[in-house]
Amino acid sequence: MRWWSAANLVSNAGAWMQLTVQNLLVLQLTGSATVTGLSLALQVAPGLLLGLVGGAAVDRWPRKTTAAVSQAALALIAFGTAALVALGALSVPVLLVLAVLTGLIATVEGPACALLGNDLVPREDVPSAIAVGSVVHSVGRLAGTAVAGVAVGLFGMASAYLANGLSFVLVALVIPFLRPAADAGAATAADTANGSPAAPARQTVRDGIVFFCGRRQLVAVACLTGLGSLLGRNYGLTLAAFVNGALHGGAREYGLIATILAVGGTAGAVLAGRLRNPSVRLVAVLTAAGGALQALAALSPTLLVLAVLVVPMAVLESLSDTAVTTVLQTDPPDHLRGRVQGAWRSVSTVWGLAGPPLLGASIQALGARGALLTGGLLVSGTVGGAAALRRRSAERPRDLERLSPAV
Repeated sequence: MRWWSAANLVSNAGAWMQLTVQNLLVLQLTGSATVTGLSLALQVAPGLLLGLVGGAAVDRWPRKTTAAVSQAALALIAFGTAALVALGALSVPVLLVLAVLTGLIATVEGPACALLGNDLVPREDVPSAIAVGSVVHSVGRLAGTAVAGVAVGLFGMASAYLANGLSFVLVALVIPFLRPAADAGAATAADTANGSPAAPARQTVRDGIVFFCGRRQLVAVACLTGLGSLLGRNYGLTLAAFVNGALHGGAREYGLIATILAVGGTAGAVLAGRLRNPSVRLVAVLTAAGGALQALAALSPTLLVLAVLVVPMAVLESLSDTAVTTVLQTDPPDHLRGRVQGAWRSVSTVWGLAGPPLLGASIQALGARGALLTGGLLVSGTVGGAAALRRRSAERPRDLERLSPAV
């Protein structure tokens, strides 16, 4: 697990270096926030149709082999992009095609790597392992965004893609040496003993859909996460436009805000290590609070005020993401986890596709400040209204129970 965490730390740093540069690169090439959002959307587009297929493949194929091959394929794409950027041959259409190819591979790579990490620890430590993964993600985000600015200044934008490709190679080289925990192979038997259905002889994609749709807490978590994502949690786009627009900043100022986001995310991931059994109610509270903070951040008159508000925003985002991931990876039985991850990827692709263009369009129409403010108020108001309706519906059966004897 230590080797896996170290490799993923480097990989996350490389990914955030590339993402930071990619957003700025598209903005420089087009000058359009909408096209920037489109480039992000196309990277997740394949998950809409192929997420379930990718999850089913992870349930059937050896996880170590699947993860290693997908890492090698992503490395080739990153190296190819670096070469195009260095030669000045990268155009927006080519960049969009490469984003689609990356999304295709990610439909298999994502669930394979997530579940492979869980196999490395005893089953009772899986929630803690997920929290460690969140810390690694946040520290990688901090390191990647911080190093991106320095690397681009010294070596140009191609260096970010080159670093990301090397990070994929490192992960692929580490995977063959990982040893699963002693009880990882007994997962299905344990699920059956705890009342979960045994794995059928013929596993189908439909099984994952049926299980996902039949679990009320999974559906509720999907709705909450989708709401936040559609209305502003894509801070890489919204805050970039806010800093560059309303606050009259540039790449350096946005890099500072991105670094502060990463620091807050790291703190939130450390706190999330204590979430042993997160609930849907906790996710709802975190989502509503995040929306309220987003609305406050939209009113920031200066970069300093925004930097102060960004810290709790990042903490809440990290706590919420870790809670959702824990539910997704521990609620299903082992033989269905790949397909549930695939179902989640398909569902999350809906807001992954719709969110960036919607946010880009709202920024064009309302300005970055207006888009952040409106989105934050809608998130908090929707979650609060849904909670009030749920309480009212829960009180009605009790009223009927009190009236029944009299009737």
